[in-house]
Amino acid sequence: MEKFTVLKAVAAPLPLVNVDTDMIIPASFLKTIKRTGLGKGLFKTMRYDDSGAEKPDFILNKAPFRHAKILIAGANFGCGSSREHAPWALIDFGIRCVIAPSFADIFYGNSFKNGILCIVLPQDVIDALAAKAESGNTAGGEFTIDLEHESITAPDGSVVKFGLDATKRNHLLNGLDDIGLTLRHVGNIKSFEEKQRREQPWLSA
Repeated sequence: MEKFTVLKAVAAPLPLVNVDTDMIIPASFLKTIKRTGLGKGLFKTMRYDDSGAEKPDFILNKAPFRHAKILIAGANFGCGSSREHAPWALIDFGIRCVIAPSFADIFYGNSFKNGILCIVLPQDVIDALAAKAESGNTAGGEFTIDLEHESITAPDGSVVKFGLDATKRNHLLNGLDDIGLTLRHVGNIKSFEEKQRREQPWLSA
């Protein structure tokens, strides 16, 4: 998993509440177990019309937001089904951070396991950041997310602090997903397997 330390990027405001995982990535894309290629289906019903043409009014179809790596969203983001394809689609599109007043629990956990930083902030702070994203990014302004110092710097230079569970923060800073955490103990795993083969050879016969 790619480490998350400092992210400097355009932020796209999406002030919709209860954006569920079916809105993030429709069920028709769940046939694959690959983590790549899902970015094209991100917010499909909002991004494209029935003919497949982009809807010009949708935020991610506008410059410079089509290159956004930060999403400023509404409350209860990621509700609905538990599909892990939702964070896969976000990260394949390029989104590395979602800022919202609240997240659905399963989506929140899945996001961190896939390298996406989810930041919870009060609604009034979210509203202020979204307004700065809309005005600042029209001039090419970028936000800076500093995970080590737990800070967000807006295009106008203002700074917002956020808090995060120490374990999740450490895993993102070091690029550790569940597999990476397991591989840190590969020496102990090999020692156990060798001992088991010696003492219980019938298990590997």
